[in-house]
Amino acid sequence: MSDYILETKNIVKRFGNVTALKNISLKVRRGEIHVLCGENGAGKSTLMNVVSGVYPYGSFEGSFYYNGEECRFTSTRDSKDKNIAIIHQHLALIQPLSIAENIFMGREIKKHGVIDWEATRSEAKKYMEQVGLHESPDTLIKDIGVGKQQLVEICKAISCDVKLLILDEPTAALNETESEMLLNLVLEFKKQGITSILISHKLREVMRVCDTITIIRDGETIETLEKGRDEISEERIIKSMVGRELTNLYPPRTPNIGEVGFSIKNWTVYDPLNSEKQKLKNISINARKGEILGIAGLMGAGRTELAMSVFGHMYGTNITGTVEKDGVAIDTKTVSNAIRHRLAYVSEDRHIYGFISGQSIKNNVTLPSLPRFVKKGAIDENMEIAATDEYRRKLNIKSVDAEQNVSNLSGGNQQKVILSKWLLSDADVFILDEPTRGIDVGAKYEIYQVMNDMVAKGKIVIFISSDMPELLGMCDRVYVINDGRVCGELNRSEITQENIMGCIMKNGREG
Repeated sequence: MSDYILETKNIVKRFGNVTALKNISLKVRRGEIHVLCGENGAGKSTLMNVVSGVYPYGSFEGSFYYNGEECRFTSTRDSKDKNIAIIHQHLALIQPLSIAENIFMGREIKKHGVIDWEATRSEAKKYMEQVGLHESPDTLIKDIGVGKQQLVEICKAISCDVKLLILDEPTAALNETESEMLLNLVLEFKKQGITSILISHKLREVMRVCDTITIIRDGETIETLEKGRDEISEERIIKSMVGRELTNLYPPRTPNIGEVGFSIKNWTVYDPLNSEKQKLKNISINARKGEILGIAGLMGAGRTELAMSVFGHMYGTNITGTVEKDGVAIDTKTVSNAIRHRLAYVSEDRHIYGFISGQSIKNNVTLPSLPRFVKKGAIDENMEIAATDEYRRKLNIKSVDAEQNVSNLSGGNQQKVILSKWLLSDADVFILDEPTRGIDVGAKYEIYQVMNDMVAKGKIVIFISSDMPELLGMCDRVYVINDGRVCGELNRSEITQENIMGCIMKNGREG
């Protein structure tokens, strides 16, 4: 048997006039952890979709081999039959169903033609224990967090006796503790002889677990690095990914901070599912014109709840407190009110709250600003296209044209479409919740530049991030939130990981 479990040879994949993969050849050794790195849109996920049968034989050129045998998959069912499992960044779980039901979906355990629920729960429990998921098998998917949902997906894979496990950005939405647990699990699978292909933008994680790294850029293989043979460093990976050296991960900026332009005062919010439970407790913060104001805190601290409750009361109930802009109280009880007062919100979940799936770039970019494109009672599409094309150029959105379906863009380009939407709306206050989550270093740098351009024009950026180095590299000031309260305020010279964690720990002890 070959040392290689998977080989791809000269794979070419086209989407219309766009060539996503250009003669990609890849070799994955049996039992290794093989990492794919590259910018958003480089072709990593496309290649794995070919291997897993998402893109069927005949829809691409070239060939690939699994255990030395050429594969001509017509669907994902064919790859599953070969013990190949792919876990996509956007999980394929059915929220209203239980953990056990999701694990055995389509492969139900039956007795005399009827589902054997006792055996289903027992088998599910066995796999859950294997991955460290300590829940009841009857727990509904909608009632557990993203980290645990990832583990359910892994349970599905190992219940099929997986031999090749493909993980596409598995830690993108996880906190540090959850990420660590998942990576340890991948290392444990390696001991069991399972081969893993890991797609990730988190270079520190990549270097910790990898045996081999293949870097893809613009649909082509740039180089493959092997641990113990090649020099593997963040600098080298980044240079191969973006085609140039990034000497500074954060673009330089000379702050020009003015007066307070936005304030949230005595903000209290209750849980929409439990009207007696406070989620935010008397929060007061202010932001100055020309300032990037960071919001730090652990997962679940209340950062996203703050952003969503302020922007149109999208989260929470029994909301009290005031929002002020330029010293005047404003009504942000509805999204339309918030937009009218020139507030913008970029959600941490771009697929649910960020853009309209299935619609064009143009329709997404112009949506909050439609009245300005109305001419003689009708929408002037030529004006829409011209405005969209301007932002496609300004933000370097890699796309065919303004009419391209936004769902077909890479994550980084989708995020730039969302930013374009709010820049076109001429907002003054931008609330950005994890705007660089799940995107590569090159796209991150471009988004950081957009943030710098915003504040250079006197705009306000409120920047929520779980990435400590990102907060340190970009923010002029940081509020730390824990358990729904502000537990610290740090000026530029005080922003360190130690000080942020110190605020959180002190608040935890006092609580």
